[in-house]
Amino acid sequence: MPDTPYQPEIVIDRTSDLPLYTQIAETLGALILDGTLTPGTRIEDEVSMARRLQVSRPTTRQALQSLADRGLVSRRRGAGTVVASPHVRRPMELSSLMADLTAAGYQVSTRLLEYDTHPADAEEAEHLEVDPGTQVTRLRRLRSADGEPIALMHNLLPAAIAPSHQELEQKGLYDLLRSRGVMPATAKQVIGARNATAKEADTLHERRRAALLTAQRTTYDAAGRVIEYGDHLYRASRYSFETSLFTG
Repeated sequence: MPDTPYQPEIVIDRTSDLPLYTQIAETLGALILDGTLTPGTRIEDEVSMARRLQVSRPTTRQALQSLADRGLVSRRRGAGTVVASPHVRRPMELSSLMADLTAAGYQVSTRLLEYDTHPADAEEAEHLEVDPGTQVTRLRRLRSADGEPIALMHNLLPAAIAPSHQELEQKGLYDLLRSRGVMPATAKQVIGARNATAKEADTLHERRRAALLTAQRTTYDAAGRVIEYGDHLYRASRYSFETSLFTG
């Protein structure tokens, strides 16, 4: 990342019907989309930009925020405005996020935030279709692509097949299950959306109440046994699902 923030050369047309903030945002957006501004490039702050372009500070703030809403930049207090990594598009297949991101060419990292083995309560037992009191392992992981947080993942598994703490920081969950002879065969998945809590937004480097994609998945082996229940959150500004539809 350069020491000097990028200062865009933008010609403001004050006779245009196009709002000033849109003129600024469209010029910067085009530079990001055509690759002129690469991921990690720091952009001039709104105060400096307003002074240099002779517009109001709310105008430059709105321009930069509109870029953030499109997922083209990230804005963090203390870090400023930085060009974001490309949007992640994931196929709707029975595969792990790590495998999909790696195949797409991203440098993937995982931070394990929680790892706990305990007797299942009634809700956990229902998710895994086991008796209450059965030993289960609960995981919470933060997955990043090219150093940028993408997903906050909560998983619940029977403790007997759960990978170790160290393994989960190195490999995807499904690959680790397969290495144990546990083969994911089918899954039920529900996709939704909601706003981030303050804690979730901070963890995912998003603004408060940012839009998040949600996915609840129950995965089965070939015999119909539940091998994993996942409740995942994805940054809508950085991530989307893709699926193919066919006529009946």
